[in-house]
Amino acid sequence: MSTHEDHTPRKVVVIGGGYAGALAANHLRMRADVDITLVNPRPDFVERIRLHQFVADTGEATVDYGSLLGEDIRLVVDSATRIDAAARTVRLASGRALVYDYVVYAVGSIAAIPSSVSGAAEFAFPIAELESAQRLRARLAQLPFDAPVTVVGAGLTGIETAAELAEQGRTVTLVCGRSLAPALSVPARRSVATWLARHGVTVLGAGVVTEVRPDAVVLGDGEMRASALTIWTAGFGVPDLASVSGLRTDALGRLLTDETLTSVDDDRIVAAGDAAAPSGRPLRMSSQAAQPLGVQAANTVLSRIAGTEPAVIDQALTGSCVSLGRRAGIRQLARKDDTAVNLYVAGRMAAVIKEATCRLGVSRIRREARKPGSGFWPKGGPRPEQPASAPRGVASP
Repeated sequence: MSTHEDHTPRKVVVIGGGYAGALAANHLRMRADVDITLVNPRPDFVERIRLHQFVADTGEATVDYGSLLGEDIRLVVDSATRIDAAARTVRLASGRALVYDYVVYAVGSIAAIPSSVSGAAEFAFPIAELESAQRLRARLAQLPFDAPVTVVGAGLTGIETAAELAEQGRTVTLVCGRSLAPALSVPARRSVATWLARHGVTVLGAGVVTEVRPDAVVLGDGEMRASALTIWTAGFGVPDLASVSGLRTDALGRLLTDETLTSVDDDRIVAAGDAAAPSGRPLRMSSQAAQPLGVQAANTVLSRIAGTEPAVIDQALTGSCVSLGRRAGIRQLARKDDTAVNLYVAGRMAAVIKEATCRLGVSRIRREARKPGSGFWPKGGPRPEQPASAPRGVASP
């Protein structure tokens, strides 16, 4: 691989300004000869892990990029519609095209509402993105507090949303689908269930929603339950930018990469965050995974600019934090491979830990802006060996 000793500025376009993309953009400033453009559809950074607070009007979830991005990073408020790998351009919804030497693909994740559930797309409110959270917050403000609210999905987002609303005194039903908080250990699940019961949340452990109506949900056994507002938190998807650009993806649409986060189709495209599928085995969708992946993606780009071999990803996931309203929570501990252990912190102390974790996500980005290269994270060691990827090239548009 050739080196670049002339120090001609290399143009790097970072697509997506979430936890992975913002950190990647700041980290790229470790080299002075990198021209960095961050493309994001919104003018502000969205703290997605606070969207349940935003919806319940117990907190805000946006931060001005001016306080997060390092000097000389150009923010383009626009949406990428296609990566033209042959021409090395990123085409935008505005009609503009950005020329690149490298792309950091950090488009994140979006809500996934299945078409198989009748009425869900029309009548259910997702919470995964700022715009849908804004609509949900406005709708909640119109409802009396005793109006029945149904939260579909009992992962961490669903639990946090149900808990935030229940603490305010709203009438909440949580439809689990399979089980409550499957990512947590059995003792931690019991603690969550106890809190929800104490705050009046009706938990339907095995309930499955098969239809959403404007004023009700229909369950798999045919039961109809009144629901003035239905909130959908069951699962995430990813934007289709990679697939429409002719790049190979996994079944969900995440960009397929090797263990250096480099696209299996083009070594000038490097992925990070929720939309990356290294060796077809993505890490859990979370800000905890996204930020180290952002740094590692930036390091891969910097290595390629320098003409050195990029390192493979090396990070551990150490558990989960879930808030239960503003005064309680669960901090679940886990092995380095993200397997939960029977050890957790509950109650007020867990709420303090969760709030510190939320603040840390933003402070890491700010610290990287002040001092590129300052980021660190727990290492997990080598991942299980993966089969060699297919030879790289430029995918057909």
